Amino acid sequence: MTPITEVEGRRLALSNLDKVLYPATGTTKGEVLHYYATTAAEALLAHLRDRPVSFLRYPDGPDGQLFFTKNPPPGTPSWVRTTPVPHQEDKQASQVVVEDLAALMWAANLVVEFHTPQWRAEVPGIADRMVFDLDPGAPATVVECCAVALWLRERLAADGLPAYGKTSGSKGLHLLVPLEPTPADRVSAYAKRLAVEAEQELPEQAVHRMRRALRPGKVFVDFSQNAAAKTTATPYTLRARPEPTVSAPVTWAEIEACRTPGTLVFLAGDMAARLERYGDLLGPLIDPDRARPLPAAR
Repeated sequence: MTPITEVEGRRLALSNLDKVLYPATGTTKGEVLHYYATTAAEALLAHLRDRPVSFLRYPDGPDGQLFFTKNPPPGTPSWVRTTPVPHQEDKQASQVVVEDLAALMWAANLVVEFHTPQWRAEVPGIADRMVFDLDPGAPATVVECCAVALWLRERLAADGLPAYGKTSGSKGLHLLVPLEPTPADRVSAYAKRLAVEAEQELPEQAVHRMRRALRPGKVFVDFSQNAAAKTTATPYTLRARPEPTVSAPVTWAEIEACRTPGTLVFLAGDMAARLERYGDLLGPLIDPDRARPLPAAR
């Protein structure tokens, strides 16, 4: 029998709570839901709020079928907020907005990664943050990502832009910058310019093009997730990896000190202590007073 629970006055059916989703650690679906309900909820909801959500679903764990969806899943409750978003050929589509604990638990019960754009639902395509996805090509690891991140931090600072880091929850690192509202195409152009500069300044470490042949041993500085149609793993989401890794905010001291890949791997069980110690390290992203203007095009 499927358990029924009440969350903020909403009745939810939570299914298969004993199902092992992460065989490497024996982590069950019930433990995943517990992580979202008791550890991540406050911080995660702050970063999901008013952003259309895309889901990467992995209902049978990371070794099962994975599928990406932007449309509201079948059976989405009527009380879950949806919002119109621009789509191809000037058409409108609809996406879920996760704005409270009940909606978060409904979505988590589907077994999903949460992915969000760099803009809010009321102003599609107008970014309030910029992202650099630093993706290492083997044998490079997150250690090399940290070296490139440190260069980018200084380059951004030269333009008056603060940067904050988080793990991707996979192999790499994300840098995020709070911005005054700016059209996504302008943000993308600026991010591309810095990615090109990174390759010029660090030719043995960084590459700005996606071509696989260019990437072994280097860090791909992916600026493309600033495009209005793209999304990035939301802070604090679990990832569909062999272990329940989290896209976890990190300090610059941790980035500077990273010497081995395992140093910046954080699991669901690590996050309560980190949140207690640091609070939300990415809080500046949702603080309007921290937003900065994008430099004018050169």
